[in-house]
This record gives sequence, C-alpha cells and structure tokens, in this order.
Amino acid sequence: MKVGIDLIHFATSDYFLGMDTFAQEKGQDVNKFYVGLGQEKMSIAPPDEDIVSLAAKAAEPILQQIERQAISAVLFATETGVDQSKSAGVFLHRLLGLSSRCRMVELKHACYAGAAGLQMATAMVKANPQERVLVIAADIAKYDLNSSGEATQGCGAVAMLVCAEPRILEIEPGSGYFTDDVMDFWRPNHRSTALVDGKYSTKVYLNSLKQAWEHFHEQTERGFEQIDYFCYHIPFTKMAEKAHQTLVRKVGLEYDAAQEAKTLPGQIYNRVIGNSYSASLFIGFISLLDNVKESLAQKRVSFFSYGSGCVAEFFTGVVQDGYQQWLMTQSHQQQIHSRIELNYQTYLQFYYQVDFAQSNLTLPHFNRGPYRFCGLEGDKRIYAEYSENSTTSG
Repeated sequence: MKVGIDLIHFATSDYFLGMDTFAQEKGQDVNKFYVGLGQEKMSIAPPDEDIVSLAAKAAEPILQQIERQAISAVLFATETGVDQSKSAGVFLHRLLGLSSRCRMVELKHACYAGAAGLQMATAMVKANPQERVLVIAADIAKYDLNSSGEATQGCGAVAMLVCAEPRILEIEPGSGYFTDDVMDFWRPNHRSTALVDGKYSTKVYLNSLKQAWEHFHEQTERGFEQIDYFCYHIPFTKMAEKAHQTLVRKVGLEYDAAQEAKTLPGQIYNRVIGNSYSASLFIGFISLLDNVKESLAQKRVSFFSYGSGCVAEFFTGVVQDGYQQWLMTQSHQQQIHSRIELNYQTYLQFYYQVDFAQSNLTLPHFNRGPYRFCGLEGDKRIYAEYSENSTTSG
C-alpha cells in the first residue's frame, strides 16, 4: 500500500517588504541580500494574521475537494504557537468545520516539526488505511530589529492531506535522522522573538545534513545518484545552495550546473516569501512541483528537514503519475503576485503590532484573507471567517 501526500497547498500573508526597501533603510548594498542571502522579498504578517488564520487559508482549498468530515486527525506543526496549553489545531478545527470525531495535536521542534508531522501521519495511515490526516506546518518568522536575523523574516503555512494511495507523492520507507543538544537558535518563553547564532547555526545545519545523509544511506541503501531532485529546509535561500554543495562534495562529486538544477526549482518561492520555519521545506517542494515544466512523474525527490537545537531528518518520496492535475499552482502564484508592498514605516507598525499583555483587545483590519485573528476577549482568542454572505466568529 502506498501512503503519502494526496493534496498540498500553501498560504502566505497579503503583504511583503522588498529587500531593496530594507537595504535602503539600513544603508546597505542590496546585493548583500539578493546575492548573499538569496532573498528578494519577505512576506510580512499584519497584526490580525497568525498561524491559525494562515493555516486555515492553506487548508480550506484542500477540504473543498474532499469530504471534510472524513479528516480523522490534524497534526499542527509550529514553533510560533499561540497558546502554551491549547493546540493551535483546535482553533483551526472550528474555522474549518471539521468533525468532532477528529484528533488534534500541536507538534514542536523548531523548523523540524513539519517533517515529524508528515512522518507521523504516514505511520498512522499505514496502521489504519482509513485514516485521512491533515498535516499543517505554519509559522511566522520574527527577529529583533537591526539583528542579523531581521533580513530573514517571512511567514507561511502548508497544508498536506496524507492518506493511502496518494495522488501527488508516495513517502518511501526509511529515513536518516540526527539529534544533538546545541544552542544555535532558541526562543525563551519571555521573548516574542528568537535568538540565533547565525554562523554557528549554519555550521550545525551542514553537519546535521552530513550525519542524516549517512544514516539515510545506511538504512535504505539508496544512493545520491538515485535521487532526481533535492528539497532542503530554507531559512534563507542561499542556505539551500550551501546544503546541496555540501552534500555533493560529501558523495565525492563536483558541484556544477547539472547539480544546481536538481535543487534550484525548489528555491523559487522561498526567495520571495522568506523564512517560514516549519513550512519552508514544503513550500520548497511545492515550488519544485509548480516550476519544473517537464513531468516529474516517477521522479524521486529527497527532503532534508533541519530544526535548530537540533533535530534533522533526510527522507525521500516518489512523485505519482498524473500529479499535475491535483496541483494548485494558480492559487500559489496568485497569492505571491497579489501581495501589497509595504514601506518601511508600515512594516514597523506591523512589527510592533499590539500589546498582547492586555486581556481585551480589538485588532485593526489589515488581513484581506478569508480568515483573521480579531483579538482577545477576556484573554480568549477570537477568530472570524469572512465570505460573501456571512461572517462568523468565536
């Protein structure tokens, strides 16, 4: 029995900050970002956009194509959770109108949790082929102003339907993984922004890739030459290039244009969205599906997930025949192209947002999507769904 991704869709915010605007404000050469980081734009979430509204926007187009009451579990991966106790998936459950006979859990380990959710969902379906599991990876990357990480912000959510006999990707058995207790990136409970040691994190990322690859090869006996395309976790786009160069050298090959072509299509969307933490690997996979013109049917794709702190995993999947008719390319590209460009002052207004120490809070309406975070009533988060004929909240 094949198990894997049946449908996949991503969402991002309605606004972006251009790296040209960013560079001008900082008094720096824009090529530091265009070339050095490989970033052109970063999606910026307004105050009334959070991981729940992004996740709902990512998942709804999938649910419109299936019987939503058949969803048996939602695995919500994020490192920018909205509550220390209540799962973000439960907020999402009401917005999406899912069955009460459905399990919800939130998963966390930095940027790795989305891959963990996908692997868990695959195991659930293998144990019970009737399962239809919705895996969500959603994050808003935010760093201190004027820090080295500020230029690598972004946001996005990916929704994946995992079931038997998938129409897009079969997840292959076997993977390689690696864990080490390091402090390259972390966010203490008292902070709203992450702390990062950028150079050290890059070093740990690349070492984790080498270790996970070795374990993957030992476990599966699949070789580098058997993989057609490579997708990597992308905290900034240049990192994917560094990762692939490292892996190519690891297996004793020369990095050339042919090798670059195996990973470049997966970087296109991230270049203009920015970092989306747990979602970035899968936005990269969607970018590959949407931007490679020749058929990917029966091509093997590898996935390297890295979560700071750190946990890493390397696994593969095979693209299925006829996958093209199930892609949502138009939605993805329309979202990117319809975003509103921010000037730096408006970016700062969005950045500072509001004081969430208040127990009652009404947020200004910036979010143009079908779902928004409205604010707080007695410390309870309030969300709303907007359609042409109705508005619901709760």
